[in-house]
Amino acid sequence: METNTEKHQDSARLKRRERAIWGTLTAVLLAIVLAITVTPTLLAEQRSNSERALDVLESVFRFIERNYVDEVDPDVLLEGALRGMFEILDDPYSAYLSADQMRGLTDTTTGEFGGVGMYISKQRAADGDERSGFVEVVSPIEDTPAFRAGVRAGDLIVALRDEVDDEFESTEGLSIDEAVDRLRGAPGTLVTIRVRRGARAEFPITLERAVIEVPTVKFAMMPDDIGFLRVIQFTPRTAARIEDAIAYFGENDYRGMIMDLRSNPGGLLDAVIDAADLFFTGGTIVGTAGRIPQENQRFTATSGRAVQEDVPIVVLIDGGSASAAEIFAGALQDRSRAYLVGETTFGKGSVQQIRRIAGGGFRLTMSRYYLPSGKYIDRVGVEPDSVVRPPQLTDDQEEHYARLRTAERVPEFVRENPSPSESRIDEFVAALQEDGYDIPDRWIRQMVRDEINRHSNIQVDYDLEFDVVLQEAVRLLQSGEVSRR
Repeated sequence: METNTEKHQDSARLKRRERAIWGTLTAVLLAIVLAITVTPTLLAEQRSNSERALDVLESVFRFIERNYVDEVDPDVLLEGALRGMFEILDDPYSAYLSADQMRGLTDTTTGEFGGVGMYISKQRAADGDERSGFVEVVSPIEDTPAFRAGVRAGDLIVALRDEVDDEFESTEGLSIDEAVDRLRGAPGTLVTIRVRRGARAEFPITLERAVIEVPTVKFAMMPDDIGFLRVIQFTPRTAARIEDAIAYFGENDYRGMIMDLRSNPGGLLDAVIDAADLFFTGGTIVGTAGRIPQENQRFTATSGRAVQEDVPIVVLIDGGSASAAEIFAGALQDRSRAYLVGETTFGKGSVQQIRRIAGGGFRLTMSRYYLPSGKYIDRVGVEPDSVVRPPQLTDDQEEHYARLRTAERVPEFVRENPSPSESRIDEFVAALQEDGYDIPDRWIRQMVRDEINRHSNIQVDYDLEFDVVLQEAVRLLQSGEVSRR
């Protein structure tokens, strides 16, 4: 018979066993709880910054979508987020593109579009710099409304006004694509731009939009057996047109060549490689370098060339020479194939790729160009061997010049005097200056000459009368200085 003592001992052993079981279960449960709570923390710490950023973005997106006082279209929120991501890159060439803007990308490849005819870039905003933050003209396109109105490379478009909105809107708050959209429009409609030229000269220019055809090459023979070749833009047809020019020069026994790349905004990479290939046998033309291996490429010339090595070449450049034009000029300079005359180029040496996404797309800088010497040109440009700057007007003279261009004085004079004598032009210049137009003689004379050509429908391929950069190039070839390079 079990005694009370034994019963007590059995009860104690049972309680100890129960406590042990519950202790074990508690430990297991605690381990499970810790695994549930601690493991995500540990995993979160191991996740990349980009994943955490995406979590935050999604959380904010969902919170706005569910809680904002008014109902918000999710597509509108997405577009806003995308625009913000590209704007924070502080890269004027990377941007979100709407569906309309994506369709507009085909303009240059199809060959024409409705606009005013100029290539533009967005200036980076900088504290204390009055020229920053606005839209800058890279170059006007030849024979377009902007070109004929006297818009120049380096002009700042500080405000825009079209015929629908009577008020000027500053371009400081516009992205480059928004500015392009404002400038383009139906042919025959008007847009007025407020231009800042120099330190303080500011004036409006009204432009009538037209169908803009994208040109490529012009060429002609000059005195002293010099072939003149103007490359306006690098398109898929440019290399073939340059070959035509070279063949024409050969038929005329050319002994030197001048290539004019001024105000050339660039174009396609393949096009400039094909064009440069005509001047080299092997060797590097241009390279690209990026953060991912696929963007690291080197493009070389094939065997054979269209231009013989003993033909001296002078290339003309300025601040409107950009992108592909800089690649071309820089390659010829680096490999001692050409002598560069003019001013430092624009400095657009980055490569963009375009991707489509639902409802639009984006343009992103993926790499940067480098020349055969290894030099990068982005934001630096290509420097000429000989610096030659065209004559410049003062700020006050710029204002007078712009006022004269928008007046009817010169066209009226040419209508009354289709072939004026030098003495008659002298009288007209003096009369304008007496009427308060503070403009040097040569500028008025050039304006008269250009108006005579327009009035008589005369196409001029080059200007040896007023173009001082071209005059220097001819002098270099005539003196033999370039052939000894």
